[in-house]
Amino acid sequence: MTQVYFHCSNIQGVLMDRRGTAVTSLTEACEAATCAMRSLVATASLEDWRDWAMHVSDEAGDEICVLSFASVLGKPH
Repeated sequence: MTQVYFHCSNIQGVLMDRRGTAVTSLTEACEAATCAMRSLVATASLEDWRDWAMHVSDEAGDEICVLSFASVLGKPH
């Protein structure tokens, strides 16, 4: 198992994940990131998530992948 961290950023700042999540594979890390993004987007707030990205990093701080929130939002109606 590997501990990964899901940091969210936009041009105004960064939201740091200080707890992390244990995963067994890169696929599981990407799936967990997608679920976390969907959860944030589904939460009632005034935040416009289209400009945000999720950075998945390992325990050493090395970036594994970057996912755009726009990819889970779809096209605006």
